Amino acid sequence: MNNIKLESLLNELLSPHLIKDYCPNGLQVEGKSEVKKIITGVTACQALIERAIEEQADAILVHHGFFWKGEPAEIRGMKYRRIKALIENGINLYAYHLPLDIHPTLGNNAKLAELLDIEVLGGLEAGNPHSVAIYGQFAEPLSGEELAARISMTLQREPLHIGDNAPAEIKTVGWCTGGGQDFIELAAQKGLDAFISGEISERTVHISRELGIHYYSAGHHATERYGIKSLGQYLAEKYQFDITYIDIDNPV
Repeated sequence: MNNIKLESLLNELLSPHLIKDYCPNGLQVEGKSEVKKIITGVTACQALIERAIEEQADAILVHHGFFWKGEPAEIRGMKYRRIKALIENGINLYAYHLPLDIHPTLGNNAKLAELLDIEVLGGLEAGNPHSVAIYGQFAEPLSGEELAARISMTLQREPLHIGDNAPAEIKTVGWCTGGGQDFIELAAQKGLDAFISGEISERTVHISRELGIHYYSAGHHATERYGIKSLGQYLAEKYQFDITYIDIDNPV
């Protein structure tokens, strides 16, 4: 498929125009015009680029790409080496950040709900039809320890659990994959029993304790592997791309 046509296909699927983001979504670095083999991964780091070169890929498709708001504009150092490797090898780089988080079936939040067996009830941000954080419920209540064990077993990463002053049973839960810890206050205001995200800040501990809500920091990388994997599987099944997901492990 032509590389520009692939971008149009992805834009139609993920609708990046519907949400304000911190980076450009779509084709970030242009490579060869014909795309057959695609490497997918969470972040367009040097290690993933090198693996794509080894695999003779035509494109890389990631959740975390380049050109973030507030970062230095100069192409030098680490950024130069990454972009140079892509251009020299004719590899297209496609990246979709928040649009991949919120997609109702392929997105990071949707896939985490499937994995943890949560029934999705709606968006956590009132009045926002494209809420980055969502909430739902479990079919049967869990203790704080039982939910921590479920997260650990599912993601193969033990979460940091803050449960002081929180309910003995968890029935309702909010979540936002990646760096969504600051949605915890919205979750508490909605009366939810728990909130799950990838990262945790110093202030999150105090908010959790003082507002009486469980908080689980399950890993930024660990919670965001599944959207990009499901997107790759969709492209392989529907358009017969040769797709390989490569997991560059990250303990954060």
